[in-house]
Amino acid sequence: MRYLFIHQNFPGQFRHIASALANDIQNEVVCIGTIPNLKDRPVLHPRIILLGYECKPTADKQPHVFLRDFDHHIHSGQAVASVLLNLKKEKNYQPDVVMAHPGWGESLFLRDIFPTAKIINYYEYYYQSHGGDVGFDPDFPSTIQDDYRVRIKNSTQLQTLVGCDMGISPTQWQKSRYPPEFRNKIQVIHEGIDTDTVKPDANAWVTINGQRLSRGDEIITYAARNLEPYRGFHVFMRSLPRIQALRPHARVIIVGGDHVSYGKPPPQGQTYRQLYCEEVKDQVDWGRVSFVGKLSYPNYLSVLQVSALHVYLTYPFVLSWSMLEAMSAGCLLLGSATEPVKEVIEDGQNGFLTDFFDHEALAQKVSSLLDSPAEKIAAVRRQARQTIVNRYDLKTVCLPQMLDMMKAAA
Repeated sequence: MRYLFIHQNFPGQFRHIASALANDIQNEVVCIGTIPNLKDRPVLHPRIILLGYECKPTADKQPHVFLRDFDHHIHSGQAVASVLLNLKKEKNYQPDVVMAHPGWGESLFLRDIFPTAKIINYYEYYYQSHGGDVGFDPDFPSTIQDDYRVRIKNSTQLQTLVGCDMGISPTQWQKSRYPPEFRNKIQVIHEGIDTDTVKPDANAWVTINGQRLSRGDEIITYAARNLEPYRGFHVFMRSLPRIQALRPHARVIIVGGDHVSYGKPPPQGQTYRQLYCEEVKDQVDWGRVSFVGKLSYPNYLSVLQVSALHVYLTYPFVLSWSMLEAMSAGCLLLGSATEPVKEVIEDGQNGFLTDFFDHEALAQKVSSLLDSPAEKIAAVRRQARQTIVNRYDLKTVCLPQMLDMMKAAA
């Protein structure tokens, strides 16, 4: 069988399924991503044929501001189409199944190029003006113009929803954001957590500013790809003064970069880290707070493994891998009571929930959980990991589901 994967930042969510299909010598696996993102990236699998595309800026007149993303997506779709048309012409290439992330327009013209192929799109998030990320945070109020912008923002996905045979979403809540008339096309399959790798380790340790910290130390952890409001960074920072007052011996480790993955950028020349550190600067003992930036994966896992309590906050938005990884590592998890988190966390059973906006309540909850009986906390930690093993394990749950879907499509 011939399988084609398309993702501008390949492998993205397709790392495991592409490798698994490439393990079968009867399959041919071709993968496409942008040349800048593929540059210097290690080889994922020796049998994968990896192709790059480049979306060059055009001299076209600037479109309406609401259409700029869509305009860029069309150019990306055309750039991918050019690569595929060359492949089709030179090697008579015809995939049986195509899996793509439609968010950047790369799958817009797949049906025109391969009319008989089965097309599966990864549907991550459908924007709406109510009930999700838009207008959720009073620090960043939305306007009627944002409602207009969000409606147009879905143009690319709507085109691909019409053109695909089926789709997948990683969580039930993310699927529920899509229009009802298209949901019957979408299955819920998470990309999976490697629980053999991400697991508790009583002997784990980290070195922070020359000091060795290990399991048993009072370490509060927070992790996000980037430190930004979508992942509750501002709320966590506002909770620090009270946390430190209640927990005079606690160390806080904050993992994440200073870029913006989602939402509006901070004021020119600033990062959200600078902005919210400045807000609480005179109220925090910075000697007990460590910003460690983006870590290698093994070092990141060590931080989770030594954590006494892990805080995960998010807008009603895409659920982060980091929350599921923290649970798989056996963390005591305190999450925001927002929809994607509540799909996984049962308060008091496999973790705990707190109001996203109430930083005082967050601090109180952190302190009370750290004072909880060891037996109770150990049981919650075990149940957190068991939830991931039962529902999100890569090898026994998610990858088999994905392979079954791909083979059925083929």
